[in-house]
Amino acid sequence: MGDKKYSMTITATELKMNLGKYLDYVIDNNEVVITKNGSKAVRLTPYLSDYDRYELMKIREQALDYQYGGKKVSYEEFIEISEKSDLRMEFINGEIILMDSPSFMHQEVSGHLYLAFRNYLAGKKCKVVYAPFDVCLYKPEIKDPDVCQPDLVIACDIDEKLNEKGKYMGTPVMVVEILSICTRSKDMVKKLNTYMLSGIREYWVVDPSQKTLAVYTFENLEIDDFNIYRNDETAVSKALGNLSVPLNEVFA
Repeated sequence: MGDKKYSMTITATELKMNLGKYLDYVIDNNEVVITKNGSKAVRLTPYLSDYDRYELMKIREQALDYQYGGKKVSYEEFIEISEKSDLRMEFINGEIILMDSPSFMHQEVSGHLYLAFRNYLAGKKCKVVYAPFDVCLYKPEIKDPDVCQPDLVIACDIDEKLNEKGKYMGTPVMVVEILSICTRSKDMVKKLNTYMLSGIREYWVVDPSQKTLAVYTFENLEIDDFNIYRNDETAVSKALGNLSVPLNEVFA
């Protein structure tokens, strides 16, 4: 049969009667699909080591990247694709956006902010959650939601808005994005628009390279206030009362 891989389809009864024959066929680097009651039920393929399985998984994920990154799909198609993939992806304006792995600096800044938020929220109803964490956001007069993974989320309705699968379906009070070269335009344009129009009250944009923190406050689905903090200043939240974070702690 050579190096070429072949596939055949047989019934479960045929497999029982000729098991040795079909095992030899699979061992020869082919595959057998077994049907039951007219429907495909089981696939027999050659054994793969853990390393080969890992390499195959990487190839499949790269194929997903090539096939779906930047492509327009329906919300239902996005859910199906994302549930089958280990890649981090978002869905904004009907387009799949694949997410790169964060840098060390990104993770360090995220950690500092998470601790500051967690300390402030101790004993309060609101909770802080860090990525990866899907948030479905609905914009006016658009049926399908955008699905984003903010770097940090502060929500006060998590207990009431978890569905039967444990997915959060509410609207956060505040979201935080930490900029990188790859995400700058997306976070400053696409996500700003999504967050503003979905009912989120505040959006923090952190730029580690410039060591700045911009705070957008939204009211009635429009920008109500904007402040940018630098150097040793302290960022202040209007949406969360007395929450304040010194920048020298964020970029320590």
